Amino acid sequence: MKIVLPENSLMQSPEFTFGVATSSFQIEGDRSNRLASIWDQFCSRSGTIADGSNGDVACDHVRLWQDDLTLISDLGVDAYRFSISWPRVMTRDGAINERGMDFYLRLLDGLRDAGIRPYVTLYHWDLPQHLEETGGWLSRDTASHFRDYADAVSRRFADRVESYSTLNEPFCSAHLGYETGYHAPGLTGAGRRASHNLLLAHGMALQVLRSNAPRASHGIVLNFTPCYPASPADADKAAARSADQSMNRWYMDPLMTGQYPGLIDRLSESQRPEIHDGDMELISQEVDYLGVNYYTRGVFRSDGNGGFVEVPPVPPLTDMGWEIYPAGLTDLLVDLNQRYDLPPIIVAENGAAMPDESINGRVHDEDRIDYLQSHLRAIHRAMETGVDVRGYFCWSLMDNFEWAEGYRKRFGIYHVDFATQKRTAKSSAIAFKELLSRRRMQQRSAAS
Repeated sequence: MKIVLPENSLMQSPEFTFGVATSSFQIEGDRSNRLASIWDQFCSRSGTIADGSNGDVACDHVRLWQDDLTLISDLGVDAYRFSISWPRVMTRDGAINERGMDFYLRLLDGLRDAGIRPYVTLYHWDLPQHLEETGGWLSRDTASHFRDYADAVSRRFADRVESYSTLNEPFCSAHLGYETGYHAPGLTGAGRRASHNLLLAHGMALQVLRSNAPRASHGIVLNFTPCYPASPADADKAAARSADQSMNRWYMDPLMTGQYPGLIDRLSESQRPEIHDGDMELISQEVDYLGVNYYTRGVFRSDGNGGFVEVPPVPPLTDMGWEIYPAGLTDLLVDLNQRYDLPPIIVAENGAAMPDESINGRVHDEDRIDYLQSHLRAIHRAMETGVDVRGYFCWSLMDNFEWAEGYRKRFGIYHVDFATQKRTAKSSAIAFKELLSRRRMQQRSAAS
């Protein structure tokens, strides 16, 4: 099977960026050479991770980074999106951990030498555990610590980075980590308060990033679940709107308009975020791009009391149990473009966990190829309506630690044997590489 871009698609342009993505805790390993993070603590608790695993070794990327760089380069991508481990580069007293910093400097220089543009995410969920013990994201002080971390990292990275993301998916950090307890640090009932401090950290970091890296682009990455009513009934339509406010607009509205949606007026005093004068102006600073992560949609019905209930997804499903619904990506991008005065968009994560089976050492994941194909076409349809999409990053480069699911779910286009750390290209990696090769040939032909 092939992945083919639509004819005359703007994604054929050299200005459109294709890449692959990973995150620090999910791949790096090398646990002994960094501080503990909230995920180390979470993994140590019984019953938190489906297979009882942890990130101590993961994909052993800190040791194998040069081999992994070869994989990335062999794909022919324009860019590589990865995150910095806050506990790896900073000490408990706020100084730089030179060993950890050196690892990233060598990776950045290796990417430069390979002609691959680095897209750096500063926070992909691995908060230092010692900061959690002083309040974590329920404390405004953590936002200040994040600013100082962003300052130190961006000063040392100098001009090596093409693009910075302050946060990846603050919804997951706040809601899953502080509201439902499904993710680290495993707290409940305080998601809205945590979300405000995360967004505040974004605003604080944006200021130092612009000062230290004026030639880089700067933004934030949000995950979106477009919300559909289960029926044409007014109550179900209202339920879908409420779900959208809770999951999507709670983050987009403050970033783009400087205000939380009307949901804030319905929160109890204990749930309401602590908003100080100037916070919303700081949060709503202009960004150079918006990162959009999309995996699936949600369908909602009324709970009969003015709230919403998510309806179980219908097949086809990924191995995560998520509905495969590429039209949702088109709808999402078009809706965002109509609702807000948007900066350019980068689809920063899109991909699928599939029940990969290795047969004679090969993984023929045609279902993943079809997923990528259909979602690239969905982006194309949104671009045809005028949505300014500038890039697409496949999640993920390789199988890795899938958070509360452990190593049971595989999102990679490279298969990882976690016992031997052998990486093997799946059929999806081959198809993605061939897509990018054909694209380069078409560009050269058009230029000649």
